[in-house]
Amino acid sequence: MAADDRAPAPATYRSAGVDISAGDEAVQRIRAAVAATARPEVLGSLGGFAGCFAFPSGYHHPVLVSSTDGVGTKTAVATATGRFGTIGIDLVAMCVDDLVCTGAEPLFLLDYVAVGVLEPGRMEQVVSGVAEGCRRAGCALLGGEMAEHGDTVPAGHVDLAGFAVGVVEQQEMLGPERVRAGDVLLGLPSPGLRSNGYSLARHVLLERAGLSLEAPAWEGAGHSLADELLEPSVVYTPWVLAARAAVGAAGLHAAAHVTGGGIPGNLRRVLPADLDARVETGRWAEPRIFGEIRRLGAVAEEEMAEVFNLGLGMVLVVDPAAVDAVADAVDGAGGRALEVGTVVDGGGSVELVRP
Repeated sequence: MAADDRAPAPATYRSAGVDISAGDEAVQRIRAAVAATARPEVLGSLGGFAGCFAFPSGYHHPVLVSSTDGVGTKTAVATATGRFGTIGIDLVAMCVDDLVCTGAEPLFLLDYVAVGVLEPGRMEQVVSGVAEGCRRAGCALLGGEMAEHGDTVPAGHVDLAGFAVGVVEQQEMLGPERVRAGDVLLGLPSPGLRSNGYSLARHVLLERAGLSLEAPAWEGAGHSLADELLEPSVVYTPWVLAARAAVGAAGLHAAAHVTGGGIPGNLRRVLPADLDARVETGRWAEPRIFGEIRRLGAVAEEEMAEVFNLGLGMVLVVDPAAVDAVADAVDGAGGRALEVGTVVDGGGSVELVRP
């Protein structure tokens, strides 16, 4: 038989870009981390076709609340540095901190990880981060999916998304209908960007300014730019739930998770049509990274406010009589609440008052 007539090697899933054995190894690596997030309501263990969760007891008129989100282009920084251990915390924060704005306690989360090449060690980093985020939020990592897309996702890249479910007593739900003129705004500080605005941040810092991720975050900084940009998101859920437990919905009226859209765009979502929020920006310390982005990119103040959290990751709308109790509850849960503004008569807008 001539050489040209020889039959081609049999096609396999691995030759097409998917390594099933690597996936099996990754599942074994993450098993302990996932199990560590289990709540009493979790039924079964990792490896089934679906996650099972018994409905928690004690609710009279329960409302299930769901949220889905991703980490966005913060994953590009993780990819560039090979540091994937904390973006899972970001994922959980983005999902459960949306849930808790209704007053809901998060019950469980499912994650979806898509990669170009499935490397078990990298997958272990990612999912261990998700598990740590779930531990901080008090919810179970009930299941997920690891997908190897060799022909569509670049090698080394990780895309991460999640879906969370929580529950709240219907009579205790938070929202605009509870907000009143005279309510006080309490801000929960964020040490950095969380997971929002990274396309602009990367454009300014890495492309326009040409900074290195391994260089100091700014002149005199004791940590690298990569450290700054990979600072994991604070999981605010335990702080908000502690406040709700302390004063109920009669004292804690609403909560706004500050993500894309900044403080104005997200606080507006919890205002009735006839009220405004007045936020005094001098009431909290803005993290240095925002000033660097503003300076290096000549970014307008309005653009900064619409893209970034500027140092507040969550804003609580609180009855004036409950302010001290809410602040104490947040402090007791390991957080900090700062009085940053008030709710006044108006037309549903948010005003940032600069000193």
